This record gives sequence, structure tokens and C-alpha cells, in this order.
Amino acid sequence: MANSPASSPKSCNPAVVGLAAFGLTTLVLQFHNLGWVGTGPVVWLGLVFGGLAQMIAGFQEMKTGNNFGYCAFTSYGAFWISLCLMMVAGHFDLFKSSTTDTGWFLVAWTLFTAILWVGALRIHGAMALTFTLLLAGFVLLDLGHFGFPSLNTVAAYVLIGCALCAWYMMARILLNELCGRELLPAGKPWVGANKPAVAAVPPMTVPSLVGHRA
Repeated sequence: MANSPASSPKSCNPAVVGLAAFGLTTLVLQFHNLGWVGTGPVVWLGLVFGGLAQMIAGFQEMKTGNNFGYCAFTSYGAFWISLCLMMVAGHFDLFKSSTTDTGWFLVAWTLFTAILWVGALRIHGAMALTFTLLLAGFVLLDLGHFGFPSLNTVAAYVLIGCALCAWYMMARILLNELCGRELLPAGKPWVGANKPAVAAVPPMTVPSLVGHRA
């Protein structure tokens, strides 16, 4: 009697770690910006969880073919590592960055985030909201570093909302799988939700095309 083929092992979703790292490190940084937490937790979390763990999650997203997750997690992991190294270097007066220097650093990341924001609008509502808050937070931080320091406090609260949205998406992946149903919805994409899907037409046939709503 022939042996039945072994079932393929179940693949995990690297986004749960990427979103957890992004959300938690962003949250603690805002606690620091509001004066609730010192620099130490930000640096260590940024290097290990927000930086290294998030980059590993990004590299794993590459294997799934998810360009958006690969780009986002890997890039923001690099953001956290570079930000923390800037903080450490500044503490030891090595390549010290002024407020303006940090401002331009944030401006560059704002432009990068704007590109991902456009893509996030087409994924689902939770992703769109997360990146909208992230982009708004970056813009407020930009202004805060170029003459409007009071906006840094506003940015902190906006980015706390962003961090919690990232955790919502993490919880959605985990709990929906464990419960076996759509316990936490993602919401419809903000852009392109009503665009009919384009089906491939087999050669030498005249099919009856029925548009399915995305």
C-alpha cells in the first residue's frame, strides 16, 4: 500500500512580527517624546525589536512575494537602526546631528512614506489608516524640527494612534486564524475598492464575463 504524501508544513505570516515591532517601538518612542520615558528603552527597542526583528520580518516577506511588506518592514527596520545609532553617536559627540539635520532626515523619510501611503490606500482600510497616521505624524515632526516645536507633541499623539493601528492589524492576523473566522475586519480599501477585477480570457473562446467586486 502506497504511503500518502506528507502534507506541506504550514507557513507563518512574518507580518505579525513586523507589525508588532513597528507598533511597539513607535509607541515607546512617543512615550519618550512626551517625556514619560527616558532614552534607554527607545535605543534598545529600536535596535533590537523595531530594527533587527522588523528587518528579519521584511526579509521573510520577500519569500512570500509581498513587495509592499518586504519594502515596508525592511526599510522601517533600517529607519529604527539608523535613528538609534544617530542618538548614540550624538550622546558621544560622534557625527552629532543638529535639530535641522534630524529634520531633513525626517523629511526624507516623509517622502518615502508618502509613496507607501499611496500603495496602502489600495490594500485595506486598516492599512490605509495606519499609513495615513504615519504620514501625518512625519509631517508634524518635520514642522516641529523646522520652527514649530509644539507640533512634536501633536505628532506624538498621532503616532500613538498609528502604533495602535499597527497592533490592530497584528491582532487581526493572530486572532482571525485562532478563531477560524473574521473576528477583526480589515475594512475595504480606500482607493479602488469598487474596481471590477479583470479576469484572464482563455484563447479561442467567447466567455460571458461577469465583473466581481473587489
